[in-house]
Amino acid sequence: MDLRLLRYFIAVFEEQNITRAAQRSHVSQPSISSAIKQLEEMLGVSLFKRGKQGVQITEEAHHLYPRAKRLLDEAHTIEDLFKGSMEERHITIGIFPDLSPERLASVLEAMRKNVPGLTPKLVDIASECDARITLDMLRQQGETWIPLWEEDYVLCMRPDHPLAKKQFVLPEELHEFDFIECPPCEAHQQTIGLLACSDLRMNIVASGEHKSQVMHLVQAGFGISFLPDGVLESGYDLVTVPLKAPRMFRRIGLTYPADKTTSDVVSDVVSTFMR
Repeated sequence: MDLRLLRYFIAVFEEQNITRAAQRSHVSQPSISSAIKQLEEMLGVSLFKRGKQGVQITEEAHHLYPRAKRLLDEAHTIEDLFKGSMEERHITIGIFPDLSPERLASVLEAMRKNVPGLTPKLVDIASECDARITLDMLRQQGETWIPLWEEDYVLCMRPDHPLAKKQFVLPEELHEFDFIECPPCEAHQQTIGLLACSDLRMNIVASGEHKSQVMHLVQAGFGISFLPDGVLESGYDLVTVPLKAPRMFRRIGLTYPADKTTSDVVSDVVSTFMR
């Protein structure tokens, strides 16, 4: 039996939701549904009943769950037994600065679980590497792109700011507020352009080359800014307020040169996110 089917079954059983199980397993929702259907056909039973609120667990699934857990635990024990003698598989990955720490860690964990013996080396995005985790707009010519996650830009400020108590902010309400700019950022330029069309403006009082630098300036009280929600995972002392405007977000993905797929380790890492 394919242990992958049991792993997906356990995820659905514990989450009681196909979407959450797919996110947890780092695969698409159709992949999870297809795996469960294949397992049901193989066993000749119905494991889940689908509904609008999620899935209902059948009696057969309750019988299967402890046995599936035991089988996977035994498989992991075998892997651990020989892991010490397994050949290390090295890969160098360039990481774009100021990404969501939680989501980046989740991606790296998926690599560890799906590529036995993986020995990653994380380097600066500009360094020579086998693959990169970066923004879609920074994809280089000849690179293949695999999407990993998205980060929404949100308006952030200190709790004592005049806009901090509002449920949402209209673009015109930003007029003449002190604003911290990140020059390479399309979201910032989009907002400034949006205001300029209505003869409105914000006072640019400071800037930073990186998103974390902009966050520190906001924390210091220089003004407000737009930052990706992933960057703000460490900005516990800041308040975010929705801006009533077209969605601003950035896409993060795995990029790699086409010729790198001749490497077994790069191919296995890529396959982790194409299932």
